[in-house]
Amino acid sequence: MSVLSGNPPVLVGPVPLFAVQSMVLSDGYKIERVMGSRFLQALAPTAKTIQIEAVLIGQERLLIKKALETLALATRWTAAAAAPALALAGIPVVAGMTVSTDMQITDLKFTHSVSKREALDVSITLVHVPRSAIAELAGEALDLALAVATAALPSSPPPNPVTRAPGP
Repeated sequence: MSVLSGNPPVLVGPVPLFAVQSMVLSDGYKIERVMGSRFLQALAPTAKTIQIEAVLIGQERLLIKKALETLALATRWTAAAAAPALALAGIPVVAGMTVSTDMQITDLKFTHSVSKREALDVSITLVHVPRSAIAELAGEALDLALAVATAALPSSPPPNPVTRAPGP
């Protein structure tokens, strides 16, 4: 696998994505009006979604494409079959901003263009499909551990403002 210098991959299941251009995590709550009043209440979380835009580069780009297609297809088969494995199976997404378990690929798009002959653009949409309370708690614990570990790591100081002076 090609590794860009110092760039940790985003893992979608066992598939590493080294050149992620953007990642959007959407999460929210369903809001309902309390019966017969003007008050609103947050009832339940909406489905968590993750949108990943990446570039597949290097000689193994077609192997990574096939691995993503297989991963998406395998999760559709288990969902369609409603097999007992569905209670345990889910795609984990591990990145610098989140550890999310029990995700399922809902949209997978590859783009090949003349301007990038030796690369493929990939767009992946995953939605959270909770399978068990234990797996849900484990995923939340891992996400919390990532947040705590990230907060404990030293980071670069904030940039200093540059004073501006009128020209000569």
